[in-house]
Amino acid sequence: MSSGQQVRDRQGRRDEQPPRPPRGRARPKRDGSWLTPKRVAAIGLSVAVVAALGVFTVKTMKENEAAPSRPLSLDDLTRMADDPFAPDAEADALKATAAQAARARNLKSAREKDGPDWDSVKIVKEAPGGGGFNPQAFPPGSKPDPGSNKAIGQRMAAARGWAGEWGCLEKLWDKESGWNERAMNRSSGAYGIPQALPGSKMASAGGDWQVNPSTQIAWGLGYIAARYKSPCGAWGHSQSVGWY
Repeated sequence: MSSGQQVRDRQGRRDEQPPRPPRGRARPKRDGSWLTPKRVAAIGLSVAVVAALGVFTVKTMKENEAAPSRPLSLDDLTRMADDPFAPDAEADALKATAAQAARARNLKSAREKDGPDWDSVKIVKEAPGGGGFNPQAFPPGSKPDPGSNKAIGQRMAAARGWAGEWGCLEKLWDKESGWNERAMNRSSGAYGIPQALPGSKMASAGGDWQVNPSTQIAWGLGYIAARYKSPCGAWGHSQSVGWY
C-alpha cells in the first residue's frame, strides 16, 4: 500500500469518530429554578406553624405558672393508686416505731407516779393536708362525737357481716384514736379514726376524708378487710406487735 493510501485511510477513520464538543463553552442552563412557587408556599407555611407552636407553648407555660395550685381530686388519686390498701413498708415501719415509743413513754409514766399521763395521740385543731390536699379548718362550732362515731361504725361493720366482731373493732379503734376523727399520732402522724398513714390515703373513700367520720370509717373497714380479713384479725395483730 502506498503512503498516500495510508494517509487517506487514517483520515477516513478520524472522520468516522463522533465530533467532540467545543472546549471553553458553558453548559446550557436548566429551565426554571428549585425555588418554585409551591416550594415557597410550603416553606412559608412551615415557618408559620413553628412560630404559632412556639407562641402557644410560651403562653401555656406562663398560664400554668400563674394558675393557683389545686388539691388532687378523688378521681386523680384513684388513678394514681390502683390499690389504696396495698402493704406499705415505709408506713408499717413508722407504725412500729410509734408503737415502741408509746411503750417506752408508758413505762416511764408508770415509774414516775407523780408525772403527767402521756397519750400517744393528740386532737388537732386543723385537719392535716397531704396527697395534694391542703390543710383544712373544721366547720365552725363542730366538735368530735366518739359515741356517735361508734354507732356509725357498728352499723357499717354489721353491713359487712362483722356484727359478731364488733367488740374487736371497738377495742381496736378505742386504742388507736378513741374513735375521734381529729386524732393524730404524735410519733407517726397517722390520722383519723382508723389512723391512716398518711391520712390522705383515706381520700380513696371520699374527698371529705379530713373531716367526715363516715368516710374515715369506710376506709378503715376496707383497710382491715384487705390486710387482716376481719376486725378480730386486725385486733390480734395489734395486740401482738402494737400496731395494725
